[in-house]
Amino acid sequence: MIGGAGMLLGASPAQAADISYKTECIPPAISGLPPVQGTTKVQLTAPASAKVGDTVEVTWKTVQAASSNPDVLDLDKDTVKPTGTVKLGGAATGDLKMEGPRQNPAIPKNSPMIVSDMKGTLKLEKAGDLTLTPDAYALNVSKPISTDTKCTPKETVQPGATIKVTDGGGSTTGGTTAGGTTAGGTTAGGTTAGGTTAGGTTAGGTTTGGTTSGGTTSGGTGGTGGATDFPGKEVVVNFACKSPGPEEGIASKVTINAKKKGGSYALTVKTAKGVMDSPAPLPAGALKPSMNIVIGGADKGSVTVTGPGNPKALEKDKPVSLTDMTGTYKPGASGKATLTPGALTIDVMLAGTKITIPCTVKGTPQASLELDTTAQEGGASGGDTGGSGGAAAAGGGTASGGGLAATGAEDNGSLRALGLVAGTAILLGGAVFTFTPWRRLRSGRS
Repeated sequence: MIGGAGMLLGASPAQAADISYKTECIPPAISGLPPVQGTTKVQLTAPASAKVGDTVEVTWKTVQAASSNPDVLDLDKDTVKPTGTVKLGGAATGDLKMEGPRQNPAIPKNSPMIVSDMKGTLKLEKAGDLTLTPDAYALNVSKPISTDTKCTPKETVQPGATIKVTDGGGSTTGGTTAGGTTAGGTTAGGTTAGGTTAGGTTAGGTTTGGTTSGGTTSGGTGGTGGATDFPGKEVVVNFACKSPGPEEGIASKVTINAKKKGGSYALTVKTAKGVMDSPAPLPAGALKPSMNIVIGGADKGSVTVTGPGNPKALEKDKPVSLTDMTGTYKPGASGKATLTPGALTIDVMLAGTKITIPCTVKGTPQASLELDTTAQEGGASGGDTGGSGGAAAAGGGTASGGGLAATGAEDNGSLRALGLVAGTAILLGGAVFTFTPWRRLRSGRS
């Protein structure tokens, strides 16, 4: 019923009085806010009469949003795009999809929200009175990152317009209501309503180098001569990421390589290529990874390895590979020590603010590397040799003393503040935009 061939009918518009209805908008998890209750006021415009076979245009004007832009940040010109649904009744049933252009004036803090008019076209197929009722809608803001909200009615909404549809011949008389046509833009492009991530976990991938067919060291002790390079084996690790990370996590192959330097080991950790898509256009250096390497076997503790920012600017929805992460392991005990991938943290610098995405390990991954070590003064032996705090839990879980796994994730107040400052939690029309950093996750690439 939506769209279809035929002329758009230019008859006298039928415009009902403003329709107001209670609305619930769901804030994102990062905001820490409960569902927002507000009132939406809508004006629908459509022809008063038309014939079966005609294609008509319907316009949705948002007369009043449920709230003003709060005292968080100014919204730039042409950054807000509305989409919505009109319910059909009487001579037709179903949904008419509505869409408006990304056209709005600059909206300062503490000022009313102004969004463009939405339009939709409908081919008429049956005679009778066809009612049009405003329903759910969504708003997308494109800066500083793309964010969405979904709002739904919380009460029965009254029809906003009625079209008298005849079999043919002349148009029917009457049926128009008082009022003028709505003002506003034309449709252009568009995103769908909603704002949930397509998501899903990635599947495997290959590392960027350094794999071996074994994974254990080829002899050599931690403190005497022998081999100096110790390549690790490639192991698959599944990460569960907390908001605002991807809901269903990330999966990647991880390899831990070591190079002996005196009594210590220089570690290099590699992940699969293309483990995710960029959440937004990001400049070079904006996305940095770090990981907690869990030490087991004869030694205990953890090592923090960190990687530099992305070497080149990233395009939105294009594959991203994490940079190699490095750190130093200083043994705290003699014997065979194992090194296993642990919690992953991704820091994103956005509009001058760092957003931290913590990801813990699901299940118990295999160790990537085993070393014959000799205890060194001040070595691991139950601590973190990378300087991030206490020892990590076995199997690469959360750190017990402020390690990477807990960075920013459990501090709800900090997350909320980050979301507000970065523009990832913006009250608009009684709603908070949902931060969806990754539209989809990709399988690892060779």
